[in-house]
Amino acid sequence: MDLRIFKLDPSHLTAWEDLRVGILTTFTRAMEYIYAALLLHRAGKPVDEDNVKKVLSAAGINPDEARVKSLVAALSEVNIDEVLKTATAMPAAPAPAPAPKAEEKPEKKEEKKEEEKKKEEKEEALAGLSALFG
Repeated sequence: MDLRIFKLDPSHLTAWEDLRVGILTTFTRAMEYIYAALLLHRAGKPVDEDNVKKVLSAAGINPDEARVKSLVAALSEVNIDEVLKTATAMPAAPAPAPAPKAEEKPEKKEEKKEEEKKKEEKEEALAGLSALFG
């Protein structure tokens, strides 16, 4: 098998990076328009083309006419309050159920015995050290 086909050319990497940046930029720009609509809705203002353009312009974004029109058209038939209620009411992933506990009484007795042994060993070691110093 010829492994040269797997050799990556640096120009391919920059093309993928450009694609990734382009996708992220497009997504971010789309979210800016949605945020503008949500802000208008929250303020009790109508979500229309003029208001969306004003919000975007105030944020320093040059509004794209086609995007503004498509956003307003898409939101004209949407009950934003209902969408927000269902979006925030979605439960998070349920926490895993705790494992059933075995009887702890015998383990506690064993732990106490071990702790007592360790304590006695420490006391003996300290007694030996104190004998060295005095």
